[in-house]
Amino acid sequence: MTLTRDDVLKAVGHADDVTIARIIASGATITELAEAQAWLANDEPLMNAGKPLATGRARDLVDILSELEAGDDDEPGQPSPPIVPEE
Repeated sequence: MTLTRDDVLKAVGHADDVTIARIIASGATITELAEAQAWLANDEPLMNAGKPLATGRARDLVDILSELEAGDDDEPGQPSPPIVPEE
């Protein structure tokens, strides 16, 4: 069974419409979304337990969710810091 918007919002909680659409369009299941979230939250213990790295749709979700987490560092309404070229 593929994911619905409600499934994604329950699992992720704070995603924009584009990210939600990308997650749904991946064709992933709830199990694959849970696996991707587990890898993002606990990659080292999973590797130490010998679990193989996420592959397929779960891997796609890891990539999408990691982009979402990277965006969480930015405060809404705040401009990005200027890029200063090295001298």
